[in-house]
Amino acid sequence: MGEKAVPLLRRRRVKRSCPSCGSELGVEEKRGKGNPISIQLFPPELVEHIISFLPVRDLVALGQTCRYFHEVCDGEGVWRRICRRLSPRLQDQGSGVRPWKRAAILNYTKGLYFQAFGGRRRCLSKSVAPLLAHGYRRFLPTKDHVFILDYVGTLFFLKNALVSTLGQMQWKRACRYVVLCRGAKDFASDPRCDTVYRKYLYVLATREQQEVVGTTSSRACDCVEVYLQSSGQRVFKMTFHHSMTFKQIMLVGQETQRALLLLTEEGKIYSLVVNETQLDQPRSYTVQLALRKVSHYLPHLRVACMTSNQSSTLYVTDQGGVYFEVHTPGVYRDLFGTLQAFDPLDQQMPLALSLPAKILFCALGYNHLGLVDEFGRIFMQGNNRYGQLGTGDKMDRGEPTQVHYLQRPITLWCGLNHSLVLSQSSEFSKELLGCGCGAGGRLPGWPKGSASFVKLQVKVPLCACALCATRECLYILSSHDIEQHAPYRDLPANRVVGTPEPSLGARAPQDPGGMAQACEEYLSQIYSCQTLQDRMEKMKEIVGWMPLMAAQKDFFWEALDMLQRAEGGGGGVGPPAPET
Repeated sequence: MGEKAVPLLRRRRVKRSCPSCGSELGVEEKRGKGNPISIQLFPPELVEHIISFLPVRDLVALGQTCRYFHEVCDGEGVWRRICRRLSPRLQDQGSGVRPWKRAAILNYTKGLYFQAFGGRRRCLSKSVAPLLAHGYRRFLPTKDHVFILDYVGTLFFLKNALVSTLGQMQWKRACRYVVLCRGAKDFASDPRCDTVYRKYLYVLATREQQEVVGTTSSRACDCVEVYLQSSGQRVFKMTFHHSMTFKQIMLVGQETQRALLLLTEEGKIYSLVVNETQLDQPRSYTVQLALRKVSHYLPHLRVACMTSNQSSTLYVTDQGGVYFEVHTPGVYRDLFGTLQAFDPLDQQMPLALSLPAKILFCALGYNHLGLVDEFGRIFMQGNNRYGQLGTGDKMDRGEPTQVHYLQRPITLWCGLNHSLVLSQSSEFSKELLGCGCGAGGRLPGWPKGSASFVKLQVKVPLCACALCATRECLYILSSHDIEQHAPYRDLPANRVVGTPEPSLGARAPQDPGGMAQACEEYLSQIYSCQTLQDRMEKMKEIVGWMPLMAAQKDFFWEALDMLQRAEGGGGGVGPPAPET
């Protein structure tokens, strides 16, 4: 009864507000009631065609208004039209449960952003976007250019060049592009952070090879092609037997003894040695492909991924285990704090790391590393001279140590003496955190560096998924794949404690990490300061040491700066000691 009374009341109100035309309004309402106009009466093909002209952001917002628009906006027909509009040259939409929607979102969110550490401009710039690229899967900056691999195996060569802007010639990064090769699976270059050493680019690709000379039959074989990064010219190629298929390539070692590590689809590691100083000479080479010791002595292990630097390699198995190869005594001492188990005659023998949970991904710097487990916890290990471990101090760690105030990162990157973490600050924003050495502007907003992860002054794109830093520039890759879901699990209730143990080898005491003792020491340091300004500065320094979240640290630092400005030079008289 109440539902029928509402339109009657509305009809009476219309008549009272417009007495001269009340009868006409009533007739129109009756006609409208008899012939309702609804968008559902339009043909579905017409509705899909109209909606497909909306921007992707508006299309997603429209799909959240009601059930009907959610079904229409989520249809593959709409996303097929959007994909054709975004990438008219795209020949194949790819694979997956929702191929057209996945392809459209990949091409809508793709982008490579960079921010130079020096100069006046302190904002992100966007590189040229290749029209033929089907999303962005991986990227690698070299000495002069940037290489990007898309989701269909096309490797693009983004060049730096001089361009004319308002009549002035300016040097711009990644402003022109060409297709380097197709059918690529992975690529790698010199693993050192300094791009000066990245002279060659090694590309793992699939090529058709003739089975018998003089016949038309062919078979797909994996190969490694070597290109000059400066010109994109191919200088070397090696082809493998068709029975061996690989999915990842990594480099380790010096130029004269460059070891290529190849990960097969079955999780085995093979290696071969190449002398880079002879690659540009027109001659034939004979190389021997051998099984790496991690797969020879541990045949039951199935390696899922690997990462490397100049003198060490890290393997992550499909069960989440981590195995290490360290080839120099100096790096071994920095990572483990001792040379007790180092064997200079057997450097390829893998070392197992003791970890409490399954490891999902990792990052390897020159003499420190970072691990992320299935619960989203971050563990750091190695040299901490510049605070690159983010533990709040500058003490080296010989075993994985948890960074308590950071959880569930999107990606982790370790460099020469600093570390970066990309995290989700809220549902619609991301932030970049960094710790370690801040020289050369590598930690924007923190020129003196920090021993804890702090929020950097970088505007992170909404769909950022990967990052990398060189000596001159910070790179952020933007791409969103709807088939990649959050890999993290919730920590079991019996393993959730107030403050986790400081290291994996130690048992959890009543006061984990000795926080109470540390706070007493911090208070004594504040009392020892003579002036208010000195106490404020000491407090800001202590905030950087404490295991707080980045937002909490920003709050305390901003509040302390506000108090210092309000004091306005009256710091000659110290405040009375507080009662305990």
